[in-house]
Amino acid sequence: MELSFKDKIVVVTGAGRGIGRSIAERFAELDATVILSDYNEESLKDVAANFEEKHFSFKTIPCDVTNADQVNLMLKEAVDSYGKIDVLINNAGITRDTLLIRMKDEQWNAVLDTNLKGVFFATRAAAKYFMKQRYGRIINISSVVGITGNAGQGNYSASKAGVIGFSKSMAQELAGRNITVNVIAPGFIETEMTNVLSESVKDDFINKIPLKRAGTPKDVANTALFLASPLADYLTGQVIKVDGGMVM
Repeated sequence: MELSFKDKIVVVTGAGRGIGRSIAERFAELDATVILSDYNEESLKDVAANFEEKHFSFKTIPCDVTNADQVNLMLKEAVDSYGKIDVLINNAGITRDTLLIRMKDEQWNAVLDTNLKGVFFATRAAAKYFMKQRYGRIINISSVVGITGNAGQGNYSASKAGVIGFSKSMAQELAGRNITVNVIAPGFIETEMTNVLSESVKDDFINKIPLKRAGTPKDVANTALFLASPLADYLTGQVIKVDGGMVM
């Protein structure tokens, strides 16, 4: 079966770089119209230039997912422009890593507000349209550390664990309207976030991965394609780890 998302409207938050950008590109390559959303307008301009060069169908809508009003307006603009949305990818996320006793309230709040509250805001806003359509696919990007925890990432781990619990609850709430909610939990993925790590830290991670390589944003994007496709119509409330076997 050849995948195609022709006539599908796909919203991707945090689309300005890394995993979000790769997800947006993969959907666009398969003929989706992609709503590129990010708080960083310079990053959005860079992605937009690339999409124009490739003649992809897209629209950029800047949005800070920590602001409910902005999220509501972003999704309204998407629906006003195209008459519907089909897929929501909640990808926007940040880190503010530090040990517990050094963690400031601002570091805790910033991560929880973006990574968890942002997913709540976008899911709540999109669900109204999905319920009316009686169709929708919601894919939330968590992390394996939301399952295992990780020293120095108490805020990040808590936010990503929260995404998993929230997603399972929403999968139960929304299933009756043909809306599926699933989670991707990436492991060690090569992005700007991981590029700042030392080679010894990277090697330590890779040694724990049975497939003996870091993942790529495209690995995550391909899983999103599957979950948004008809191949996954009977999947909801699931957490798929894209981690090379690191967490079994």
